[in-house]
Amino acid sequence: MSVEFAKSYCFKKENMFLVKSGCKKRMWRSLKQILTAERALPWHNNAVLYYSINAPPTFKPTKKYSDISGLPAPYMDRHSKLYYSNVEEFTTVRSLPMDITAGYLQLRGANTIVG
Repeated sequence: MSVEFAKSYCFKKENMFLVKSGCKKRMWRSLKQILTAERALPWHNNAVLYYSINAPPTFKPTKKYSDISGLPAPYMDRHSKLYYSNVEEFTTVRSLPMDITAGYLQLRGANTIVG
């Protein structure tokens, strides 16, 4: 007769990830809700939690997406510093006024000044 003991992990508890509502059977919690629930509970110092896991920086280059369409963009316009993915987008990028180009750069978070 062999007895198997199952380890219970805090991150595998179903009540941690599920929210019970009236008419819905299962509704998953968002990451923000899980993090606030974890911070409210008392944990020992060596516990591995969602907000305590640190990942090393990646060695892969960042992916560049077109500022116009959102498609993967292998090209960048030298004058406006906007990314584009095909010839049609290139003509659109070249025809944009300076204030629209600055708006696209601000949305992307690029700190270059168009001029």
